[in-house]
Amino acid sequence: MKTILTYGTFDLFHIGHLRLLQRLRALGDRLIVGVSTDEFNHLKGKKTVVPFEDRIEIIRALDCVDLAIPEAAWEQKAGDIQQHAVSIFGMGSDWTGRFDELKAHCEVVYLPRTEGISSTHIRRTLKILDQTHVGELKQALDLISSIIDRFD
Repeated sequence: MKTILTYGTFDLFHIGHLRLLQRLRALGDRLIVGVSTDEFNHLKGKKTVVPFEDRIEIIRALDCVDLAIPEAAWEQKAGDIQQHAVSIFGMGSDWTGRFDELKAHCEVVYLPRTEGISSTHIRRTLKILDQTHVGELKQALDLISSIIDRFD
């Protein structure tokens, strides 16, 4: 049996996440997904929108995922590889080279990201739609309008 392992925060779950997990699952017989806990994300300087319990429940509900586990530290990966007899460790191409030390334990692959979608892009879009930001834009437009009025 060929077991694949990956990790992620999976905040604001989108089609890019799904496609990556499906491509990873196609590499073997079993896919294990480590989902970063809220505490671990805090240590990484990340703030999530969706709480850990909801994120891991979403991952567990996917047909392509056989097991979802909490990711609580960077250092747990080698132990998880051994514990679950992992054949392939896989991540998105934005992580290329960052986990090459795991090649001592299993094959490491970096798959291409889905073009045009990312959690970062979604966050930026949400910020633009945020009422505070809309208010700031309105103030800037009012200022520009008053400057233009002076030249009329």
